[in-house]
Amino acid sequence: MISRGKQILVYGALTVIGLYFLFEGLAKAQGFLAPLFTAIFLALLVLPLSQKMESSFMNRMASSLLNTFIIFAVSVGFMALISFQVKNVVDDWDQIKETMKPKIEQLQDWVLEHTPVEEQDLQRSEGSTGEQVMSSGSGSNAGKAASFFNAVITFFADYLLTFIYIFFLLNYRHRFKGFLLRLFPEQKQKEVGTTINEAAKVTQQYLVGKIILIGLLAVLYGIGLGVSGVDNFILISILAAFLSLVPYIGNIVGFMTALTFGYLTSGETGVLIGIIITFSVAQFVESYVLEPYVVGDQVDLHPFLVILAVIVGGMVWGVIGMILAIPMLAIVNVIFIHVASLNPFAYLFSKKNPFN
Repeated sequence: MISRGKQILVYGALTVIGLYFLFEGLAKAQGFLAPLFTAIFLALLVLPLSQKMESSFMNRMASSLLNTFIIFAVSVGFMALISFQVKNVVDDWDQIKETMKPKIEQLQDWVLEHTPVEEQDLQRSEGSTGEQVMSSGSGSNAGKAASFFNAVITFFADYLLTFIYIFFLLNYRHRFKGFLLRLFPEQKQKEVGTTINEAAKVTQQYLVGKIILIGLLAVLYGIGLGVSGVDNFILISILAAFLSLVPYIGNIVGFMTALTFGYLTSGETGVLIGIIITFSVAQFVESYVLEPYVVGDQVDLHPFLVILAVIVGGMVWGVIGMILAIPMLAIVNVIFIHVASLNPFAYLFSKKNPFN
């Protein structure tokens, strides 16, 4: 007879091993799963619009194709806008480096004066960096070109494949739902259908709220950074707003991006003050006005679990994993709520008690 302590130890070890192989498998299957999950969430985003089209003037295939094209057009427009702004940064890069050079020297002087770091340490660091650059430059140009070409081909293949997935997910959604229902006994199909509908609704509300939030934040950032005199403020505003998809971490990265391309490239104290005021006001408005009233409490997840999900998502799938982590965790939590044996996990994952 195995003691209770040994059972806990064995089950705990098996759980850790199972989670390790689960996340290792997810990481290995990123090329297949990341576009598929991205397509699922984008399909859920436009599903209400597709349903309205089908109920009024369009058949399912036509509405699925039109909604897929709408998402494709929006993504192409977004990438074109970003590319145009990045081109402006590249064109001004020499001037940016000249402007940043005295700021970097001031930073080095401050480090030497207020920290134990000595000048020889900085010189050795710069020397090692230079050696790495030279060694990387001495490699095969043909190999680098082939790697870059392969990366571009892979990106566009996954990009186009995502829209193919979206079309089929929208067009054959009832068949997929019917398949899931038939996996369960007839007496449980109603409950399973309710769980599927609720998971889809939670995801839709979260994604729509986040899209609106990103647009409003981009406007706030654009006004503040533009008035502050930040160059390329359109690019910085869009990137900072888009990074808000990643909870907590995204706002910090957005602020650092604005600080780098704003203050360091101009060197003016007024620009620095304007950036700080802009992000302080925007974060206050986001936390106390936009987040509660635009996004709301559709995703009832504990903040600690949100942080863990974002970190794990970044480790497994990188940036796309950090973005998809929250809606994926929300769907898992809905399942936990509707499966009695998993209710303790729902209580752990939820910010409020889901069973009151």
